[in-house]
Amino acid sequence: MAGNTYGTQFRITTFGESHGRAIGVVMDGVRPGLPIDTDFIQKELDRRRPGQSKVTTARNESDAVEILSGVFEGKTTGTPICMIIWNKDQQSKPYEKIKELFRPGHAGYTYLAKYGVSDYRGGGRSSGRETASRVAAGAVAKSLLAKRGIHILAYTKEVAGIGGRRINPDFIEKNPLRAADPEAARKMERKILQAKTDGDSVGGIVEIIVKNVPVGLGEPVFDKLEADLAKALMSIGAIKGFEVGNGFEAARLNGSENNDSMYFDKKSRRVRTRTNNAGGISGGISNGEDIVLRIAVKPPSSILKKQRTVTVKGRAATISVEGRHDPCICPRVVPVAESMVALTLLDHLTRQQILRSKTTLQALRDDIDLLDHNILLLIAERQRFVEQVGILKKKKGRNIHDAGREKQILAKQLAAGTALGLDQEFVREICSAIFNLAKSTQRKLNAGLLK
Repeated sequence: MAGNTYGTQFRITTFGESHGRAIGVVMDGVRPGLPIDTDFIQKELDRRRPGQSKVTTARNESDAVEILSGVFEGKTTGTPICMIIWNKDQQSKPYEKIKELFRPGHAGYTYLAKYGVSDYRGGGRSSGRETASRVAAGAVAKSLLAKRGIHILAYTKEVAGIGGRRINPDFIEKNPLRAADPEAARKMERKILQAKTDGDSVGGIVEIIVKNVPVGLGEPVFDKLEADLAKALMSIGAIKGFEVGNGFEAARLNGSENNDSMYFDKKSRRVRTRTNNAGGISGGISNGEDIVLRIAVKPPSSILKKQRTVTVKGRAATISVEGRHDPCICPRVVPVAESMVALTLLDHLTRQQILRSKTTLQALRDDIDLLDHNILLLIAERQRFVEQVGILKKKKGRNIHDAGREKQILAKQLAAGTALGLDQEFVREICSAIFNLAKSTQRKLNAGLLK
């Protein structure tokens, strides 16, 4: 069965069925020596997993991830990473009654026509359960992108025609709809629960916003960035539409209204646009503005309401799909959409790094600027950990400053510096500056300025 692999330089292959023993993913193209945060992977899977609220399916899967290969002592080895999620709560009995019937909106008929066999238990490979594999891989991609300052945010923009007007990022993970507007979220939830009571389902729109994407990602002509993002998002089973920036609204505007006027920003030392109607992509290549995407999510096909269909032998029949199904899939699509965007961007970033390895002086300088920015991001992240350690020590009545710990760190970094060919005195100076920064935080903690 072809079509299970996505990506070029950075690739994933998913496997498994909804009611089989397990589902999983194999990732290839991940550089060696990168830290893998299994807690973050699990956290992302928890966002997608079933049984989260009354507006999602009641199937109770923990979606606990197990890494089988490609990681040693918490870091990547450069070999394929295989992650597996065991199915624990599959219940195939409700499907026995309808195994001879085609379910409207499902892939049973087309799979049977193509392969001569179709897994009637929850849809097999065509089930939304397959997307858990994507989220596991996407979590790795998101963490690698975050180290470069690239962040992806998705939310439920609209459900059953009810759209939000505000975007409150802090609210998204605090409501079962993953909506960004508190007032709209309440109306959306009522609409979903009414559809569920009626034995029906509803669809919606999910918006994805990506910040801090560098200029230059995308491969004209056929591998344009928005083309690959469209493929990535349209490959999610419930998605029936895609747009970037103004999208279909652009067809109703004049060029003078839709074009993004440009200027040179002295602060960032690059060309910017005053508006973002293009959605962060021009000519198939990222332009440095926020990437803005929207996808249309269809109403879930498995509903209790009776529908007309035919049997596998072509006889007319009616069907009512029992079992545990989502009345609206938008909240669980959000983490899947983020993952597919992350996988696409990481693939294009990897391709761009290969291209830029043989390019201009300005390109090399841009790479140096990006590395400098990443150094600052890592130092800021270290400071947050220093603060957390200090708070824990203070609560336990222990001394916050630990000279012995500094000696251990210095010895380790001197050894690492030697292996990397760095001057020992230079490594000492860097460590001294980092230690002094940590001590400033420690002094604030001791003075009660931080809590």
